[in-house]
Amino acid sequence: MKAVILQPSYIPWRGYFDQVRKADVFVFYDCVQYDDRGWRNRNKVKAPQGTLWLTVPVNSKGCQTLKTPIADIPILWDAPWSEKHLKTLQLCYSKAPFFREYAELLDAIYTRHDERLVDFTCTSTELIARALGIGHTEFVRSSNLPAKGAKSDRLLSILYHLGATHYISGPSARSYLDLDKFADAGINVEFMEYAYQSYPQLYGAFEPQVTVLDLLFNTGAAAGRHF
Repeated sequence: MKAVILQPSYIPWRGYFDQVRKADVFVFYDCVQYDDRGWRNRNKVKAPQGTLWLTVPVNSKGCQTLKTPIADIPILWDAPWSEKHLKTLQLCYSKAPFFREYAELLDAIYTRHDERLVDFTCTSTELIARALGIGHTEFVRSSNLPAKGAKSDRLLSILYHLGATHYISGPSARSYLDLDKFADAGINVEFMEYAYQSYPQLYGAFEPQVTVLDLLFNTGAAAGRHF
């Protein structure tokens, strides 16, 4: 059984969903410390003037000191940020050939009013995966599993619990995974290679580091062939 363990992110890029596609079980790694400079609450879209950040406002004050896990980070609803994000997507992609086909998807994402970031990002990721035609992958959260230890040991405790025999990881993990421990546990480790081809995109030169929504809006039902 193939498993991926990856931190939840806001409307992630194409490579994230490639890992979802490869997995039998995809674990949202939400029991680790929140990083307010990562991709947990933000991502990029392509606009006529270049890329723009869409950021979900959260209350992360003191999270580094308190080592607050991702699962406990609340969303700030003081301002109508979800309406602004939806409007930005409409402005950036209204001329994309398949934008209108995903009106229901956007509505399902941006009408949510979750208290916690993890509920919003995990649910929206699952909705986008289904829109990409990924229907076989089971989603679970590490905060609901008996994850123990640190670093490789914690990952292995999750994989043991799931009964996984194959672990799919991002390429940067080569520098910190204890591969001997995985080998001793009888778990094969596969590292992703993000060598994707470009696809038709609005606004000039191809930009790979944007949300997967860009791929959906520009290629429609063919999006799954661009992994």
